[in-house]
Amino acid sequence: MQTTSPLALLLVRALEARAALVDAAHESAFRAFNGFTESEPALAIDLYATTAVIHDYDEAPEAGAARAREAIDILRTKLPWLRCGVVKTRAGATPQARRGEIAFGDAPDRRVREHGVWYAVDLAMNRDASLYLDTRNLRRWVFDHLRGKAVLNTFAYTGSLGVAALAGGAAPVVQLDLNRRFLELARRSAELNGLDPRAHEILAGDFFPRVAQLKRAGRLFDCVLLDPPFFATSARGTIDLENSITRLINKVRPLIAHDGRLVVVNNALYVSGAQFMAELEALCADGYLAIETLVPVPDDFAGYATTRAGAPVTDPAPFNHATKIAVLRVSRKGARDTQDLGDAR
Repeated sequence: MQTTSPLALLLVRALEARAALVDAAHESAFRAFNGFTESEPALAIDLYATTAVIHDYDEAPEAGAARAREAIDILRTKLPWLRCGVVKTRAGATPQARRGEIAFGDAPDRRVREHGVWYAVDLAMNRDASLYLDTRNLRRWVFDHLRGKAVLNTFAYTGSLGVAALAGGAAPVVQLDLNRRFLELARRSAELNGLDPRAHEILAGDFFPRVAQLKRAGRLFDCVLLDPPFFATSARGTIDLENSITRLINKVRPLIAHDGRLVVVNNALYVSGAQFMAELEALCADGYLAIETLVPVPDDFAGYATTRAGAPVTDPAPFNHATKIAVLRVSRKGARDTQDLGDAR
């Protein structure tokens, strides 16, 4: 008598919860299974159009490989429209294994469509898959709220947030990242959507000196997007979100126009939601910053009520995931003082 494996039960339940995310043209991207919240922490599965990306986090290579093979068999049975599968092995012996190796099919998809916007992807370019799925709702917020605004996207990576802003009518949009190769995907995404290249500025370089240059040039933006890695270091400075994001916020505040916005993302797993909120509230104490809204992570990434199991490593509340996203409204000292004086009259 054939029995259904525990992994098959988990994956089928996860896929059923996400059935509405499968579009007829198979152009969308979403997390099909998040083992961190859905009972199998060594496995995560993302779908990018007709390509499945299997993230193997197991420290034991043989066990992880067996799990990935079983997951692929289940996916190909339940989703017969899949054309390609890529396995990324976190403990892989080679850089290619860590970036991703094709498990079936010929070539991974090169683009996905989200909220009507095309994004170029290179699914084996890096350890991740070049388009962060936990910030899908933020891309929608950016698209909806920044028409006609000047936008600076710092730590842009492949520039998806900046492309969303540009597609929504923002101009100019400056994409800043250390790695020019990653930024080429931003350029390709803009081309896929027929966006005006004159409104899209690609700026490669280290965050700290580049931000200083923008300040010296007197550049002001209606919105700055701040989505740094949880830890990174260079000759010019260190980024450590587990200890503080305040330094980075204060670096970009002078670049934000009066009544502009600052979007801050902290994806440090061991920083609780309460800790992050306390840091933001301390920054808001002088009245020149104010928390406007929190942007949740999509349910397919956070896990659904019917699929989640166990407690998170750190409580993210009032956020719904360790990727904590806040939108702040910014006042400039001179401009606000002038406005207050006018109101008093």
